[in-house]
Amino acid sequence: MLTYDLCIIGAGVGGGALARALAPTGKRILLLNRLGSLPRESENWDPKKLFTEDRYKSDERWTDDATGAPFRPGMYYWLGGNTKVYGSALLRLHPKDFGPLQTLDGLSPAWPISYDDLAPFYDRAERIYDVHGARGADPFDPPASGPYPHPAIPHDPRIEEVAEGLRRQGVQAFELPMGVKYSHEDPGGGAFVLRETFEAMGRAAFDGYPDLLHLKADAETATVTPALHYDNVDLVVADVTRIGTDATGRTVTHVEATVDGEPTTFRADVFALCAGAVNSAALLLRSASDAHPDGLANGSGAVGRHFMRHVTSKFYTAASDTPNPTRFQKTLAVNDFYFGVPGDPEWEDVPLGHIHLMGKHAGWQILQDLGKGAMTPAEADALAAHSVDWWVQTEDLPLRDNRVTLGPDGGLRVRYTETNRRAQEHLMDRLEAALRPLGFDRFVRVAMPLGVVNHQCGTCRMGRDPAASVVDVSGRAHEVTNLYVADASVFPSSAATNPTLTIAANALRVAEHLTSDVL
Repeated sequence: MLTYDLCIIGAGVGGGALARALAPTGKRILLLNRLGSLPRESENWDPKKLFTEDRYKSDERWTDDATGAPFRPGMYYWLGGNTKVYGSALLRLHPKDFGPLQTLDGLSPAWPISYDDLAPFYDRAERIYDVHGARGADPFDPPASGPYPHPAIPHDPRIEEVAEGLRRQGVQAFELPMGVKYSHEDPGGGAFVLRETFEAMGRAAFDGYPDLLHLKADAETATVTPALHYDNVDLVVADVTRIGTDATGRTVTHVEATVDGEPTTFRADVFALCAGAVNSAALLLRSASDAHPDGLANGSGAVGRHFMRHVTSKFYTAASDTPNPTRFQKTLAVNDFYFGVPGDPEWEDVPLGHIHLMGKHAGWQILQDLGKGAMTPAEADALAAHSVDWWVQTEDLPLRDNRVTLGPDGGLRVRYTETNRRAQEHLMDRLEAALRPLGFDRFVRVAMPLGVVNHQCGTCRMGRDPAASVVDVSGRAHEVTNLYVADASVFPSSAATNPTLTIAANALRVAEHLTSDVL
């Protein structure tokens, strides 16, 4: 077997960004991922196959530690990871998110790095992911060196009506930053596809769908595929089961994996773990040894702890007299109450969270969310015909007892106590109050269950104190000289913003450190 300069475990957002950034160095890079490319087939756009039959979704079961009940998590292990079905919302954290922040249910901790440390890498990540947006339209837009790489995707007519109506109510709704290959002009140079091609997707087949046309800027198309154009980068489809060290436990020597049903060992000088917050923690726990009896790099006891996933809800809002024929709906967002409600003594300094539109939902999808008996299919269809569908997310706290562990059979167990739910309910109250004068008269809230883990983070937190964290500010494990972690598991807090762009930016920062100081 070849010995590589760098072995990256996981080809999602973090692993893909590392591979793309380091490929031009000429170093021998091995990228290991559990599955290959998600098949490109007509079923990519079949909503019943996706949302009823769960095609492409992992069939594994995790256990809710509080109840002992198994559940099927929303996990996709293809190249690109969960971004193969994400909605491409790509937002930065705010500078205040990197400091201590008092929330309704407790203090959100500070990061050991600042926004300024990530700002240049946010710029690079936005270019890599073809982000479209309108800089400054968000009242809480973080500082940036320039405009978005591409103009914002325009709203469909009904969404433009809602946006203008919210602005009349004093809510500064803004164009959601999105990663998509979409042209506003003639792409004579071939850099971007025609808008007509984008429309050929059916436009609705985007949020929650794999992208048959590869117009979505997911981690595979934006980072993994470009990295694999380099001869020094190898991809192997492998299920990594254990990380092995030398006798001292200070140096990783190899990883053990299953390839085509056969046990296989891969060796490298440096290793980067990018398997996602839950699976990165689980792999470290499975790699316990005499030198690391509680799990690799777990002298602090923090591996698997401080699990976060955001407090999330779907919020269906309908104006009974105004249909919503929109197909590509996900273009609008609201951050007015991200850090509180100005002028309200009770909520002025209480962060409430972030809101953006989802892909347009059909009646049968609403019925799936609500469960049997909530309404008839005809009632659900009528609601869907008029509804403007929102995704609402609020910061949850990194409680030490919110954690990922291994059961007696080696299976994953997740313990999670939700925080800041009342803040999220008030956030929806605020949006509802702004929509009622616009003719909206029906409001349905659906809290997301534990299996919705697309925003998982926090299980291998970054910090300066080895007694309270797993990795240092460079992403290197405190106790292992050549092991790095570069996914959302290193987040000390979740903030209230989608994590994808921050994962990519931080991985690019780690890549720069590896280039200058390690490889």
